[in-house]
Amino acid sequence: MKIQLSLLAAAFYYLGAVAMTFGQDRITGKLFATRSEVIASNGMVATSHPLATQIGLEILKSGGNAIDAAIAANAALGLMEPTGCGIGGDLYAMVWDAKTQKLYGLNASGRSPKSLTLDYFKKNGYQRIPSYGPLPVTVPGCVDGWFMLHNRFGRLKMEQILAPTIEYAEKGFPVTELIAYYMQRAAALFGNNPKYPNFTETYMPGGKPVQKGDVFKNPALANTLRKIAKGGRDAFYKGEIAQTIAKFIKEQGGFLSLEDLSTHTSEWVEPVSTNYRGYDVWELPPNGQGIAVLQMLNILEGFDFSQIPFGSPQHIHLIVEAKKLVYEDRARYYADPAFVKVPVQQLISKEYAAQRRQLIDPRRASYHFQAGEPLAQETVYLATADKEGNMVSLIQSNYRGMGSGMVPPGLGFMLQDRGELFHLDENHANVYAPGKRPFHTIIPAFITKNGKPWVSFGVMGGDYQPIGHTLIVMNLIDYGMNLQEAGDAPRIDHLGSSDPTGEPRLPRGGQITLESGFSYETIRELMRMGHQVGFGYGGYGGYQAIMYDAERKVYYGASESRKDGCAAGY
Repeated sequence: MKIQLSLLAAAFYYLGAVAMTFGQDRITGKLFATRSEVIASNGMVATSHPLATQIGLEILKSGGNAIDAAIAANAALGLMEPTGCGIGGDLYAMVWDAKTQKLYGLNASGRSPKSLTLDYFKKNGYQRIPSYGPLPVTVPGCVDGWFMLHNRFGRLKMEQILAPTIEYAEKGFPVTELIAYYMQRAAALFGNNPKYPNFTETYMPGGKPVQKGDVFKNPALANTLRKIAKGGRDAFYKGEIAQTIAKFIKEQGGFLSLEDLSTHTSEWVEPVSTNYRGYDVWELPPNGQGIAVLQMLNILEGFDFSQIPFGSPQHIHLIVEAKKLVYEDRARYYADPAFVKVPVQQLISKEYAAQRRQLIDPRRASYHFQAGEPLAQETVYLATADKEGNMVSLIQSNYRGMGSGMVPPGLGFMLQDRGELFHLDENHANVYAPGKRPFHTIIPAFITKNGKPWVSFGVMGGDYQPIGHTLIVMNLIDYGMNLQEAGDAPRIDHLGSSDPTGEPRLPRGGQITLESGFSYETIRELMRMGHQVGFGYGGYGGYQAIMYDAERKVYYGASESRKDGCAAGY
């Protein structure tokens, strides 16, 4: 149910072309602020930046398909939201192909330098891989991911797809308040610091942090994208760009080489799924954390949420306890399957979920779970859809916001620091090794119903993403929310589970953090159950989604109300 505001209130809450309404929980009747969904029949684009969404729509209207639009929008986000993504990072995607009526998965994550060994970290006294600098830099997989998607499914030429971003990079675009805030934070860390050369020249015009409304230009990135558009993926991985990256990283004391870049390959992978109350929820297998969503849903399916109100102590308690169980498995088993056997099918089985579910006390918080024994381990998200029925779920990131701080000269982008996510314990599945893909946090998602596409969605936010995905699925299926309400509903997080990097967990079961919107009665009851409860700020990720109504042949679009999100169709 959705209740419209009064005329006066509606005028007050009017945001751009989208009117604010209240979503109403189906059981408690409590209200929360939400925007209306966007509805269109020819195509839909949902991204975290209005200009990127417009670019995606332009590509669709110019004869491109959902894959072309996704690449174009992602390129634009790398320019306009460099605090979360860019061509120095990795990419994962799922594509629903209308022609074959099949879902395809792409793992475009990069590998560690072949000349950097675990022994190097041991000899130099590292307890964990640094967050910044040259050592956590892995091969950026984004550009190869674009061309893998384009070669298999794309329609327009890459020059046409990248042209809008090249133009914005040359002529400039106004920076939003949110992105200005994040760029200022990055400037405080990297700006005017000899440890991070080229950052100031690239991201601080006139040597000063950007402000809201500043028209920001990145001519170096425009030049790089022009070379990629003309020369293809080899222009990035084998040509002058690759040589510049390798030379720069070596000068900074790092190990990423021209050979690492030139031998990089992405991988088509089979998405994996579980059925949740008649809906098939799809994620990508490790080295990402997507199967954590499937594990959580399998555990939660054993509880009747038609009798458990949204936002109630029991609702929050069960989600958090399921998350605690699953993240122990995540810390132990999730890793690059090229280096270690990951028991995916056992982990996502209903039988294993039933076994793990028995460990949950419905009345009391747990303080410590162990991983199970299934064998006898900042980001941007976007979704696109076209009039032919193709849909894309794509997520792309540099990690830790802008990344490693390593900005190769004259290229206009920062390299990622995904290598930080390796473990340095040689007995761990996610232990560092040369040429290995680290454990990855970014995960796209997709839902089908009776073999047909239903929802393409994602929730950004590092460690938060599995619980964020789970909340969206439950909001849609268990609580009957529409696509926008599902993202706008107040969110739940839990901090303090075991981590694949070896980061120490918080004591006594960690801490639940809640957005505003949950009652004090709920919070007090959670504390009586033994939970520590706090209030998070800004750590609940972003959300974009597109839903397909097969009966009416229309798309519904939703975007993140906490950020600059914009869904639009035509």
